Amino acid sequence: MQVNDFLGIRNDFTDKNYLCKSLIKTMTDEKTICAVSTPAGTGGVAMIRISGTDAIDIAGKFFNAKKKFADIPARHAAFGIFTDLQGKEVDECLFTPFKAPHSFTGENMVEICCHGSAYIQKHIVECLIDGGCHPALPGEFTKRAFLNGKMDLTQAEAVADLIASDSAAANSLALTQLRGGVSNELLALRGKLLDFTSLIELELDFSEEDVEFADRKRLSALADEIEEKIDKLCSSFSTGNAIKNGIPVAIVGETNAGKSTLLNLLVGEERAIVTDIHGTTRDLIEDTAQIGGFLFRFIDTAGIRQTEDIVENIGIKRSYAAMEKAAVIVWLIDCTSVNEHIEWMASRIIPRTEGKKLLLAFNKMDKIDDEEKNILDNLFSDIDAPRVYISAKHKQNLEAFEQMLLDAAGVRNLGTDSVLLSNARHYEALSSALVAIRKVKTGLSDRLSGELLSLDLHDCLDAIGSVTGEISSQEILNTIFERFCIGK
Repeated sequence: MQVNDFLGIRNDFTDKNYLCKSLIKTMTDEKTICAVSTPAGTGGVAMIRISGTDAIDIAGKFFNAKKKFADIPARHAAFGIFTDLQGKEVDECLFTPFKAPHSFTGENMVEICCHGSAYIQKHIVECLIDGGCHPALPGEFTKRAFLNGKMDLTQAEAVADLIASDSAAANSLALTQLRGGVSNELLALRGKLLDFTSLIELELDFSEEDVEFADRKRLSALADEIEEKIDKLCSSFSTGNAIKNGIPVAIVGETNAGKSTLLNLLVGEERAIVTDIHGTTRDLIEDTAQIGGFLFRFIDTAGIRQTEDIVENIGIKRSYAAMEKAAVIVWLIDCTSVNEHIEWMASRIIPRTEGKKLLLAFNKMDKIDDEEKNILDNLFSDIDAPRVYISAKHKQNLEAFEQMLLDAAGVRNLGTDSVLLSNARHYEALSSALVAIRKVKTGLSDRLSGELLSLDLHDCLDAIGSVTGEISSQEILNTIFERFCIGK
């Protein structure tokens, strides 16, 4: 048995992935592209990107300065007048060339910084198109970076998440992924699994000789390791997705408990109408606020009570639906009007908190004394949930309430380098990988043949590879990069 025989089989897997990626790259339009990379509208400055083989040559057609643009060193900004093909001045700009492969896309690139006039931006792009560029498609710059090996697919997707991040936590999560937080773990596992799969495949060529090249005990230990790490990543998806999109919190309770007042206080503006009339809020009102660097999506709901009002009942049904979708449910209780309806209210709220975090917030604390507080504690003693006394109207004890929210969301102890899944595509792929590796473990326990083990190993490899982009299709890539803004 020659070492080269093993390496040849292992490399066959890698070559297939490389050829797949190369084919997609060949199918991708390699024309030089351009687009405005800064947000639409008028500002102080704007940036236009050019990428492709002819990027530097095309930019040189419009660069008017003492030096020729081709003589400007890579990654050095040069001041020049942008003139159209007829020699008419358009704007004073900074031109920065980047030479392949040392650029964001891995191709020749030029970044042109101009004044932020919408007219100037549009005119420069039109001039570049006249000079030989093609308008960039959404995400085309990042797609080229992926195809040219500047980043893997999880890192490319993290670019979009980084742009869209609207909280410190979402920003940190995207940066961790951009730096390879998810892909590094998966690539290491996939590399080990690939070695074993190659050995299993090798056994099939010697099936008549009844030999085993792959140590089944080591493969079993590796399968345990892979299952544990993938299961941990999959379990992190609910937290990661909540951080990325905002942690949904439903504020529920009886009418006039102060739900709308609390929402307005949390989001810092008058989003909900506040009156003394019961049943004022009849629909869901949603807004966001940052607490401790995390984005929360607060949902003010219609007060839950028995009523004959058709419209109000529709609102109450929507309150129940909001509870089903929430990660945290805040039951807001009016300290001044707790009555015999407690059990009725509990029967409407508690059953809907399974798998979620329930918080008890006693509002209008400024209107009760210690004795009344003790009575309330006893009335709700059977409900196992964190509790806090607040006054939404007078902004009392809000900090304690916010700390309780952070605890309920399970984000307080997350480090800046925590590896969490936040992408639904990654979650689906790794869920498939988890099923496959568990089949491998079952197959090892049942002493299945290498041929059957190989099928499940391939499924696991393919699922992991689809996350990082070792295995991908043009259709998948188009779907991913179409979510990007033009210019990125």
